[in-house]
Amino acid sequence: MGEVFFRRLTRWQADGDREELADLYVTAYEEPPGEEYRNREKFLDRLAQDVQRPGFDMVAADDAGADDDAPAGMAYGYPLHRDGSWWQGFVGVLPDEVEQFTASGKVFAVAELMVLPHHRRRGIGGRLLERLLAADDAELAVTLADPADTVARAALQAWGWRRFGALNPSTEDPSPSELDVWARELPG
Repeated sequence: MGEVFFRRLTRWQADGDREELADLYVTAYEEPPGEEYRNREKFLDRLAQDVQRPGFDMVAADDAGADDDAPAGMAYGYPLHRDGSWWQGFVGVLPDEVEQFTASGKVFAVAELMVLPHHRRRGIGGRLLERLLAADDAELAVTLADPADTVARAALQAWGWRRFGALNPSTEDPSPSELDVWARELPG
């Protein structure tokens, strides 16, 4: 494994590289046999929607020593719409501060963060997040994580994120029913 380089992708580059990014997704999440295709297709559907969002941003990590051009990891996200629609399905009462940040356009959602298994524990995930969040003028970053994903929970805690609630993102998709909402205040 060589030196890792980070690069920003435009929405058009991300859309053009979608098959490569879907391959990264499948490999990074190591789905059980038979689930890869279904989850790959769901990822492609989400990516197609997300690249259309205003302010979409993506950062990829490339291993200079790799034999192929496939990225070692990737993170992307977008600013939340001021109308607060992202919070539909929030369990309980949304904190006033979060409502205020959202209404002022100061919340950035990290939609995906993934690193290939053989590149983990090298600080790539944290550096992807820092580069992604540094380009936006948000004051609060938020993300969703499966409550059963102890690895994601530990990483988010180590990076200074705090869990502050749960969200049921879709009444149409029965799994998972609720995701943990994590937040991190950003330097102003």
